[in-house]
Parts: sequence; structure tokens; C-alpha cells
Amino acid sequence: MSGLVLLDARDTVATLTLNRPERHNSLVPELLREMLTALDDLRARAELRAVVLQANGRSFSTGGDVKAFYDHRDNIAAYANEIVGLLNQVIVAMVRLPAPIVAAVHGIVTGGSLGLMLASDIVLVAPETSFTPYYSVVGFSPDGGWTAMLPEIIGRRRAAEVLLLNETIGAEQAVAWGIANRIVAADRIRAEARAVADAIAQK
Repeated sequence: MSGLVLLDARDTVATLTLNRPERHNSLVPELLREMLTALDDLRARAELRAVVLQANGRSFSTGGDVKAFYDHRDNIAAYANEIVGLLNQVIVAMVRLPAPIVAAVHGIVTGGSLGLMLASDIVLVAPETSFTPYYSVVGFSPDGGWTAMLPEIIGRRRAAEVLLLNETIGAEQAVAWGIANRIVAADRIRAEARAVADAIAQK
């Protein structure tokens, strides 16, 4: 792996870290393939009891990399199919992982990256965290679980309004609607996610 996803799996609790901070951990095929490789590795570990999902840099993840879409403008349909297909595989692999996933989410989350949260079991968010779809702005069909998983959590009407009007969901609203479990200070969120994962592992 080239280091776009870091895996620390030395004991019963593993940590997965998105590591593309210079591009706000935006999603490209290489990152998603590394996620799949890491999840396959974790699935094979019989001793695994919990996983922490976190991200380096200022943002958890800003969805598909707009520059990469531009770079692939001559074969945009094929590129879009590739990245959406890989994202779907990552989400399914996360859901099927036997160990619970605790997500520590900070900063901006846009587009399909919401799916990484929706596929997690417990979600902690920093106070400044926000979630925006952007699909109606860029003219792209919603992916990453916005129409398949989010309505199960917040209801079909709320999900439709957020998607169609491109509304931003703040941290407090995310907790109130059940997208996240609770708000944790940004400087403590990783430690708190690890503490939650450790508590799960000890059960």
C-alpha cells in the first residue's frame, strides 16, 4: 500500500486512518482499494474486537476528488463507475466486518464519504463537523448511502430535503437526528474513540 490508508492492528483494537490530508482525504480509486485491502486484513484477524476509523488533516473526507474527476474528463463515465463501485465495496466490507467500527469524525464531510460514517457502528463528531451532499449542485446521482442508508436513520422526508436543497447538517443536528452518537472536543476525539473501542473489546 502507498500510505493513503494507515493500518495499525497490533492487538484486539485496530485503527484505520485516512491519510490523504493534502486533498482533504478526498476519495480516489487508490485510496478506496487500500481501504478494501485493510478491511480484508482485519476480517482475517480472529483476535480483532473493535476498529477505530479516523482521518489525518483538517477534514475527515470531502467525497470524490473534484480534480481527479476533471483529470478524467475524457472518460468521466468510466471513472465515475469505478470510484462509485469501489466505494460501494468499501461500505459493504465495513458493514460485514465482524468487529464494530467506532468512527472519529472531524471537519468537513461531503458527498460519498458520508457512507464511511453510515457503515460505522458508533460515530463521534467534533463540534465543527458538518455534512453536505453537493449532488444537486454538481449534477451527480447520490452515492455512498445517501439514498440507501441515510433515510433509515433520519427518515425519507428529511433525507430528501437535505439532498434536494443541498442543506448542510451540523454536528448538533447530526446527533439529534441519530447520524452521530455524540459530540467530542476535537483535541480529544481520537482518544475518546479509542476508549470506546477498548471498552467494546473488553466485553
